[in-house]
Amino acid sequence: MSSGDGTAGGSLGRAPGESGPYPLHGSVGDLGTDAGAGEGAEAGAETVGYRGPTACAAAGITYRQLDYWARTGLVEPSVRPAYGSGTQRLYSFHDVVVLKIVKRFLDTGVALQNIRAAVQHLRARGFRDLERMTLMSDGATVYECSSPDEVVDLLQGGQGVFGIAVGVVWRDVEAALSQLHGERVDTGETLIGHNPGDELARRRRDRAV
Repeated sequence: MSSGDGTAGGSLGRAPGESGPYPLHGSVGDLGTDAGAGEGAEAGAETVGYRGPTACAAAGITYRQLDYWARTGLVEPSVRPAYGSGTQRLYSFHDVVVLKIVKRFLDTGVALQNIRAAVQHLRARGFRDLERMTLMSDGATVYECSSPDEVVDLLQGGQGVFGIAVGVVWRDVEAALSQLHGERVDTGETLIGHNPGDELARRRRDRAV
């Protein structure tokens, strides 16, 4: 695995009226304050977190990878970071989805710098509409597609070699975590067989009221 620091960040999303697949690139500075707004809103609403070993099991990664990605800022736990010896990182459901996406990109040979760009982009989007998003890559650039037509356009243009349907990853992680242990953020209570889909649905209902 590359040990480069991957200084590239992600673009903030489509401009009004913009359509079609587009590459995720730019610098971290391009993210501005909007990136943290979406991420912070999600993290602040979390009531259940997942410890490192659980996140690893659901994402299909090793603890060494998890630790390295957290220390280098690639994927940090948004519920609770490790403050020092004896503290446990807590990852949100969305964090685990991103961990699994990173693993799939690494398995297909995408450079760490381009993976970092994709992760920054997902954070900038505030996880809106992720279930309908497909991330495509030719190994050198990562593209976002939000419809089947855009995937076809990208393939016909010769840029896309493989794709990750974020909705499929989302459901895989949801199924895996429902068989593992979660932890209540407020009380530390262990939740066995907690289905993150139930919690996400409840939060959507609360926001709709």
